[in-house]
Amino acid sequence: MDQAENLRNVIKAKNIRTVEKTKVITITSGKGGVGKSNMAVNLAVNFTNMGKKVIILDADFGLANVEVMFGTLPKHNLSDVIFNGMSIRDIITTGPMGIGFISGGSGVVGLNNLNREQIAFLVHNLSLLNDLCDILIIDTGAGVSDQVLEFVLASPEVILVSTPEPSSLTDSYSLMKAMYKSPKYLENGTNVHLVANKVMNEAEGNAVFAKMSSVVQKFLGGDLDYLGYVSYDVQLEKAVRNQRVVSLEYPSSKAAKCFESIAAKILKKDKDTHFKWGVSQIFSALLRDRA
Repeated sequence: MDQAENLRNVIKAKNIRTVEKTKVITITSGKGGVGKSNMAVNLAVNFTNMGKKVIILDADFGLANVEVMFGTLPKHNLSDVIFNGMSIRDIITTGPMGIGFISGGSGVVGLNNLNREQIAFLVHNLSLLNDLCDILIIDTGAGVSDQVLEFVLASPEVILVSTPEPSSLTDSYSLMKAMYKSPKYLENGTNVHLVANKVMNEAEGNAVFAKMSSVVQKFLGGDLDYLGYVSYDVQLEKAVRNQRVVSLEYPSSKAAKCFESIAAKILKKDKDTHFKWGVSQIFSALLRDRA
């Protein structure tokens, strides 16, 4: 019996509801320092302003960018669900505007070695997110690590954050290449949407997308979708230094307006049925072939 069938049997045996109401968006980058976590928290703020209930899962093991920007210190993390039997409801920390926050902690690494009972309990708890939020944002680590690649390959929707710097573009391509070359990659299984960050203007953002799209199409035979750009903004830099969220601190700033535009575009894609939904889908894929 393979892991996928094991998961299905676990869900059936536990009578876990599998109706998927929650949108899952995974945000990643080819290297650190390009604004990935900023993207996560600012999109969360804008989705909340648009009437959505949002939870962020910080899957960047070893770094705590989200909790720093939210000014919160979570008491528990995902490992408490997996190994200590806590409910996922009890490990959600409430941030600004009621945005939920789940620290992945060592639980992200612990996904590698779960027995049947732990899988059952985890899948059951993850299914509860369908009642707790409309959108789950997963903030992965940066780079082309096995952990990052696992989340990207399991995700139906991925936002890839890149800057105009050659090293950022190169590392973004490396991540895309690793995804396409993985035996777990399913064609049409993952939609990758690029956001150009720290650009001077719209033209530079378009140029970032054009470069990435060209090499992905030429060398990988794949396609990228363009969600837009975020302007370089001194007010964004100031907010980061002060450990604040620019969309809350400086809502009229250029960067905040860009985040608002990207969030609106994502929700519009919902109506066009371009984005996919599914908490159980992503974690079932993540756990596949394990145990």
